Amino acid sequence: MRFKVILIDDEPAALEGMQLWIDWEKLGFEISGTCSNGAEGLRSIEELKPDLVVTDVNMPLMDGLEMIGAWQKNGDRKVNFVIVSGYSEFDYARRAMSFGILHYLLKPIDQDEAEKELQTVYQEILHEYERQQISQVASYEETVGLLKKLVTKEPPTQSELTVLERLSGIRETWNLCLVKCDPPVYSQLRETAASLLSDREGIYLIDLEMHCFGIVFGYDPARGQRDESWEILRELSQIYSSYHVFMSVGAGESSLFHLENCYRTAREAIVHNFYDPAYAAIKEYEAVRSCRFQYDYDQIRLIDGIAGAMNLLDVSGFEEAVESAARSFREMEIVPEIVKKIVIHLMYKIMEYLRESDGEQVESLLAKYNLLLSGLSDAVLLLDDLMGHLLNCGRDTIQMMHREQSLKSQGIIQEINEYIRGHYREALTIKRLSEVFYLHPVYLGQLLQRKNGISFNEFVHNLRIEEAVTHLKQNRQKNSEIAEKVGYANYGQFLKQFEKRMGMSPNEFKNRN
Repeated sequence: MRFKVILIDDEPAALEGMQLWIDWEKLGFEISGTCSNGAEGLRSIEELKPDLVVTDVNMPLMDGLEMIGAWQKNGDRKVNFVIVSGYSEFDYARRAMSFGILHYLLKPIDQDEAEKELQTVYQEILHEYERQQISQVASYEETVGLLKKLVTKEPPTQSELTVLERLSGIRETWNLCLVKCDPPVYSQLRETAASLLSDREGIYLIDLEMHCFGIVFGYDPARGQRDESWEILRELSQIYSSYHVFMSVGAGESSLFHLENCYRTAREAIVHNFYDPAYAAIKEYEAVRSCRFQYDYDQIRLIDGIAGAMNLLDVSGFEEAVESAARSFREMEIVPEIVKKIVIHLMYKIMEYLRESDGEQVESLLAKYNLLLSGLSDAVLLLDDLMGHLLNCGRDTIQMMHREQSLKSQGIIQEINEYIRGHYREALTIKRLSEVFYLHPVYLGQLLQRKNGISFNEFVHNLRIEEAVTHLKQNRQKNSEIAEKVGYANYGQFLKQFEKRMGMSPNEFKNRN
């Protein structure tokens, strides 16, 4: 570990010598500044925040010991000092001991002696740093444990109450920011927050429910959103914006002993993130406290619309049904958990269509959405992303079913046409045909149109009129008998279809032939 050092001496040659003759980097130091007198040194100590100051004692304006005394009296942090003096300046060394300065370098500086002394100083600074770190960690963990007790309503002991009262007094207002993360990234994002909050006063991270943590923070209401704690939360929000994260802040309280209320209101607020346009926006309880979710929703209409589109293999109809449902969810502000359950149910229903098919691609698609659904209940998702999963599931399923039907139809279309040719004299309908060949009637009609170039009904009428022409040429039967023989129960319908195709009536056709 490397510590910062400032060198102070009124003699430029002496300063240059200390920089050149001593291998500061090897000893674990980096020179962050140099000064020529004590007054300048005080300003640099405050600005540069060094761990060690090596100072001459006999300097103009303010000598080294006066500077040390002034810092120890008014400085805001502990700084280690090493003095530089000559043999003739023993009184300075004796006075230095009264300030607690135990290390000194004699002029002219001997490189080896100086490095030995500075090695000892380095170890002392390192041990003090480690001790402080251990103390800070222990204190931080103790504080976090006490805060968690307040959130969970576990009564603190009398000694803990004293600690909490003292802690509560360091800030005017306290609150809790609740952070809910998508399970796969929870550990990573929690560590990000812990690093950002490290060494910050008045702000603590506590673990709460599954995949959630809280940030307890104190702030000055007069500064509002400009307070440092709020700025840290906004920075965290920006870092999290590319992840699936919900964030909310509860109602502020003047005492830490009401922290449970901050947590409760933060939980109420975080649910509203579901309808946000983007992740990691901080939802404040005060902004949503009057909003109320609805529990009732007409699921039947949505299910029927989606089922109808699936039966027809109608992608555009399916997309319209899903988009209409999303608008409805948002406008009515249906409880997010209910929306999620509806969507999961619909995805399972859609997958039932897939299970009626077979093949490696079908199995692969089933595996993909089974994996997605297994984690969907706990996933942190905005409404738009949740409905996106439903859209993708439906589109993929319809596309797969289209592909399966297409493969089947390539070998079956000839068989269907042969069946029609053998049964067109009967009361044949597309519904009857679909039952014979186990195909959906709409899909079957589309298939025949695509393969034959004409609709099913036109195909049947063509076959009937074609046979009627043969009988009329023979002129052995009445027109009505011929109509009935080729499949028409109504002579008017036969006449209409004959004239449409032949451009004349059956009698005119007879006369001409």
